[in-house]
Amino acid sequence: MSENEYRVWPGLPYPLGATWDGSGTNFTLFSAHAEKVELCLFDDDGKRELARVALPEFTHEI
Repeated sequence: MSENEYRVWPGLPYPLGATWDGSGTNFTLFSAHAEKVELCLFDDDGKRELARVALPEFTHEI
């Protein structure tokens, strides 16, 4: 599955971590110095990367 097969839109800055809202998952993290963030999704065994999705949106350092 490629990055193009996922819908990505701005989420909420809190709570930190991964949060399922019933229709999708909000991923929130903190970094004071990150220039780029990518979400890597793996198979159930955690051995094979299925997708790498750029997360371009941010609010302050979150």
